[in-house]
Amino acid sequence: EQAGRYAARAAVRLCQSIVETGTYLQNELAQDLKDLEQLARDAALGPSTEALVKEAEARGIPWMLLSARAMIQLGYGIYQKRIQATLSNHSGILAVELACDKEGTKQILRDSGVPVPRGTVVQYLDELEDAINDVGGYPIVMKPLDGNHGRGITIDIENWNEAEKAYDTAKEISRAVIVERYYKGFDHRVLVVNGKVVAVAERIPAHVVGDGKSTIQELIDQTNLDPHRGEGHDNVLTKIVVDQTSLTLLGRQGYSLNTVLDKGKICYLRATANLSTGGIAVDRTDDIHPENVWLAERVAKIIGLDIAGIDIVTPDITKPLREVNGVVVEVNAAPGFRMHVCPSQGLPRNVGAPVMDMLFPPGKPSRIPIIAITGTNGKTTTTRLIAHIYKQTGHVVGYTTTDGIYIGEHVVEKGDTTGPQSAQVILKDPTVEVAVLETARGGILRSGLAFETCDIGVILNVSADHLGIGDIDTIEQLAHLKSVVAESVSPYGYAILNADDPLVAPMAAQVKGHVAFFSMNPENPVVQNHVRQGGLVAVYENGYLSLIRGDWTLRIEQAVHIPITMRGMAPFMIANALAASLAAFAQGVPIEAIRSALTTFHASVAQTPGRMNLFNLRRYHALVDYAHNAASYEALGSFVCNWPGERIGVVGGPGDRRDEDFINLGKLSAKIFDRIIVKEDDDLRGRPSGEAAQLICKGILQENPESQYEVILNETEAINTGLDRAAAGGLVVILPETVSRAISLIQVRRPLQENNGYQTVTADTYTELQPSVANQF
Repeated sequence: EQAGRYAARAAVRLCQSIVETGTYLQNELAQDLKDLEQLARDAALGPSTEALVKEAEARGIPWMLLSARAMIQLGYGIYQKRIQATLSNHSGILAVELACDKEGTKQILRDSGVPVPRGTVVQYLDELEDAINDVGGYPIVMKPLDGNHGRGITIDIENWNEAEKAYDTAKEISRAVIVERYYKGFDHRVLVVNGKVVAVAERIPAHVVGDGKSTIQELIDQTNLDPHRGEGHDNVLTKIVVDQTSLTLLGRQGYSLNTVLDKGKICYLRATANLSTGGIAVDRTDDIHPENVWLAERVAKIIGLDIAGIDIVTPDITKPLREVNGVVVEVNAAPGFRMHVCPSQGLPRNVGAPVMDMLFPPGKPSRIPIIAITGTNGKTTTTRLIAHIYKQTGHVVGYTTTDGIYIGEHVVEKGDTTGPQSAQVILKDPTVEVAVLETARGGILRSGLAFETCDIGVILNVSADHLGIGDIDTIEQLAHLKSVVAESVSPYGYAILNADDPLVAPMAAQVKGHVAFFSMNPENPVVQNHVRQGGLVAVYENGYLSLIRGDWTLRIEQAVHIPITMRGMAPFMIANALAASLAAFAQGVPIEAIRSALTTFHASVAQTPGRMNLFNLRRYHALVDYAHNAASYEALGSFVCNWPGERIGVVGGPGDRRDEDFINLGKLSAKIFDRIIVKEDDDLRGRPSGEAAQLICKGILQENPESQYEVILNETEAINTGLDRAAAGGLVVILPETVSRAISLIQVRRPLQENNGYQTVTADTYTELQPSVANQF
């Protein structure tokens, strides 16, 4: 992502320079390319991690980079596993610590009858001579007690002078030095995963081969031109770097960098065969003797590693070690995969596959169900209702909304959490069994989705909101943006689409998986055609929320028994309930759980803060709702206009909306309310104070010049004024910037509490209400 952003900025600079000056300096272009290469290197995964990630992707296992210690998460929620290079969830700390203790490993193996080099450990130079005698004299090997990647190792030491230098080299790496008998043979790495040998590579130290005319330095330079060689672990092989260790080894062979080697003569530049120091690898997986396979698997189990790199020195890997005086030199935790995935010679081995088999055995899932909800209005209520439905099944549900991140009954973080970063909090949590993710336009525009595919994608509606922001200028562009959620549905999942919305229903053509429609009208042609084709739909028919597929109809519940529908008087809430029920049913949730959830979910401060929260203040009622665009005003009006008493509206809108949007809100307010108080948000979002209110007033007058309205810019004062002036039997509708503030202002007036703790609407409240007038708008 950083490279992409840099490239975009560099492209703008280049174009501007060409437009303004007719050219772009060559040195600036070179610097841009250099910076991009560095960004790519910084962001690239290591070769071992990349091998595992590619295998995960091939199996459809999702992965994400965690923020610390280069860890990768494989899978989501409760099914997740973690890797760090080739350490995994199964890598025990005791085994890893033992493998890092080279002498301790050797002692454990020796006690188990495994052939290991004769050796000892020294901490001081005056102990070295006795140690050499203890291991049987020269030739010897010296290496750091806790080193890795071949650092600080000197092999085939033949005299005391070389031994002193080797001791100093090892002491630079470690507090103590291992002295071992040197065993002649070839260096092999045997990779054991989950108790089974999966690959064997012969490692050959960094070297050059003479051509009879080039110096050793020139041969090194030619070798490093190989496109397969890179810096560090960037490529299949590592470039050969000449350092003091290389120069010392050259001197022991009687060479210098200026020596011209005879044709075919081999000059070694490293004593150890690590790829990280320029060595190469030859695949020997098909050559290893069965007894050596047995031994390597036994060694991995003795040490206790799930993924082990066992270093064996033997003259012939095709024969048992005991017959050819071969030894197990080291056991490595977090072994590199590069030599097996991309050997210099021989067959590449897919060593990532057995690791994935170990972490995710056949039949074990890696994903939790993901339900993503988007739309212009109703997202938060629908998200909370779907989460409530899943809670009836006993699962731990993680969900994100405009008011916070939740896991089960607990708040993880408060705030507007509808972007991909918040969604990842849920997907990363090891306790979550179901993810229900509200997905807003802003997050999609900034960073896309938190997931590649979802099981259920719900698109509730698309109407004019946030237009003119983020290069989304038309409602068609907004619909295209939100259709990303439908497109992300997996081939086995369902897109839940609003058949009544002409911008949503056509999204069915872009869905890779199944489609299910919901509608307030059972006669909707889209619904009827879908049913004829055997598709699944949810409709509102004869007062019931019903599921239909083919020739069967399953009635879930009457709307009057579903609290959030306000006894069936809030059509937009019925639509939200249809979408939620359909999403859950399509995912296999039992109908009993859906029915139970619908009848126990309330438009309350506890369950849906800021969404149709109705308070009984004895003499009158107050309603708090987060409506802030034309479509949500219209939906709210379908309920409010049924109220038998006087209706007062405390209205406003976010300052970043277009002028015409504010005027439209004013017109709608004049239709819905008997009296209007126009207020202003604390966050003006760049507008001068009072300008938004003036535009709303303009709309009010255009719709009804006789409307009763006044402007009170301060939201707290406006809310209190509306509550103070409420008539008996009346309704004060508050559309706040800050829901919690509005609710606290109502709470100080001590509203009546129902027995269940929720503010609900009783049957008496509705005796004078008329049928829905949703279509009046």
